[in-house]
Amino acid sequence: MANLGYWLARSVWNMGIGTAALLRFTEYAFAAFDVERLQASVFAWNPASARVLEKCGYLLEGRLRWAVVKGGEVTDELVYGLLRAESPLRSPGRA
Repeated sequence: MANLGYWLARSVWNMGIGTAALLRFTEYAFAAFDVERLQASVFAWNPASARVLEKCGYLLEGRLRWAVVKGGEVTDELVYGLLRAESPLRSPGRA
């Protein structure tokens, strides 16, 4: 398993950059590393970041209630995962 994270400057939001970068990273990670699972977490109050994961095939697997603190506020953490076998980008020859 490998955890991933990303951050984009506000000036480039809604341009497809996050989705394009995550698709390429996902493809690279499964091709270059012997991992069967990629995982990412987002703050519950950030639906745009969750949508990037969903557009790249990641599935919401759980909500950790009051699991993180950001800016002095406690919030839920959403956990997304993608298995190599379920990835639309999976490497040829791999299960």
